[in-house]
Amino acid sequence: MSTQSNRAAARLMVAPSVILLFIWMIVPLAMTLYFSFRLYRLLSPERTGWVGFANYTWFIKSPDFWLAIFNTLALVGGVLIITVVLGTLIALLIDQPVKGQGILRILVIAPFFVMPPVAASIWKNLFMHPQNGLFASVSRAFGADPILYLENHPMLSVIGIVSWEWLPFATLILLTAMQSLSSEQLEAAEMDGATPFARFRYIILPHLTRAITVVVLIETIFLLGIFGEIFTTTQGGPGSASTTLPYMIFKQAIAAKDIGRAAAGGIIAVILANIVAVFLMRGIGRNLDA
Repeated sequence: MSTQSNRAAARLMVAPSVILLFIWMIVPLAMTLYFSFRLYRLLSPERTGWVGFANYTWFIKSPDFWLAIFNTLALVGGVLIITVVLGTLIALLIDQPVKGQGILRILVIAPFFVMPPVAASIWKNLFMHPQNGLFASVSRAFGADPILYLENHPMLSVIGIVSWEWLPFATLILLTAMQSLSSEQLEAAEMDGATPFARFRYIILPHLTRAITVVVLIETIFLLGIFGEIFTTTQGGPGSASTTLPYMIFKQAIAAKDIGRAAAGGIIAVILANIVAVFLMRGIGRNLDA
């Protein structure tokens, strides 16, 4: 009886927070769902009414929609590959006993604390600028013409910028997991004649599986909503070459002032994000239970 009473009291004390969190989440979602079925444009607020699935139909049939889906998936996949691979290599490097190891780790992790618009502005104006950027100066020093990164390779440029921002996070998680590996296993393998590559493949990499899973899950959640870097650098261009689904929704809501279509895009984004989440949890998420 005492246990049941304690459980009931615990539920009663937690209930206000749960209810508030539920309202905090469900009210915006319900309003978005409501406006997605209505004609609602800020430039002509007098024109309103129920349009059913017309907003969804327009969004899906838009020539930019499938390109935005492709760009979004390319951004997520590209950043994951770069951060996991380079994060593992950097974690291996800074895990070695070298002088100034603490300072080196701080320098590696520091970019993660830079705000996304600030980081994108730094890359746009200090590194990728076709006239005054560092890359342009290096190209001219070797007698080559500067590359117009944001104009000719917009999506690759955005992937590079976002990867630079998230690489410290992946490195930190993988380094923490690497330091939990027993040194006795590595020493025993070395004494048995295992090469460094064999030790990495058969001992270190299997040990990092759960850490890599955590990195992929957390990064995917945030990468699906990347916006600030695109707005600061390419603004979805040239044309729609670097337009992702979040930025396409933004253009409908802010540029076109069409709240109905933007709301429909938001609901589509929520559905796609949940599909990706289910796929991840059923696939690589199983490693967390291992």
